[in-house]
Amino acid sequence: MKVLITLCARGGSKGIPGKNIKLLNGKPLIYYSINAAKQFQDAYKQVTIVLSTDSDEIAKVAESCGLKSSYRRPSNLAEDATGKIDAIKDVLLWQEDADNNKFDYILDLDITSPLRNLQDLSDAFELLKANRDAVNLFSVSPANRNPYFNMVEPGKDGFFSQVKKLDDSIKTRQSAPKVYDMNASFYFYKRAFFDIGYKGAVTDKSIIYVVPHICFDLDHLIDFEIISYLIKNDKLDFQL
Repeated sequence: MKVLITLCARGGSKGIPGKNIKLLNGKPLIYYSINAAKQFQDAYKQVTIVLSTDSDEIAKVAESCGLKSSYRRPSNLAEDATGKIDAIKDVLLWQEDADNNKFDYILDLDITSPLRNLQDLSDAFELLKANRDAVNLFSVSPANRNPYFNMVEPGKDGFFSQVKKLDDSIKTRQSAPKVYDMNASFYFYKRAFFDIGYKGAVTDKSIIYVVPHICFDLDHLIDFEIISYLIKNDKLDFQL
């Protein structure tokens, strides 16, 4: 059983320039995903790790963190509008061609959502392997807001109404259907996912892994400050 771990790190981040290699508690952000990938590799053995980037600077930092990769993402797959699935498929096919072999599973670790550990990855992997019909799995967290209870959207008439409404019996958040936030930390795919041709991670045969601890992606500069504080002061509710 062969697993390919992909780390996708485009060089043109506009929200936070240089985000993928920005220091987080004294280490480049990409270090945390490389470290998690290597732990998974040690646990499962037949695992290959590959970096997908269009940036020589990111590649250099990744190499300093222990991951050397000769693959470079084509410019047409490094644009703002490029879907991540297309980027993963390109490096997957490149690595399979280089190895002259096919992988059984692909694990994509999102650089900008580093709050996960080997236990998360192992438990999630077992869930996907045990589900015969599922084609992929992604990590989620319990949602703070619920479209059946406390989320609204504008209508064509300019007035606002509930995003999803079942009936008038839902009067508390606890009685509303459960919903989850995709925390963007990691995604497992069976190889067949890419042969079928899905273009997004949410499919008709997706399952989830509910991360049992704090987990969120870094969208704003303040997120770096928050996570750095939590790591430095041993305030995380799990072992990173």
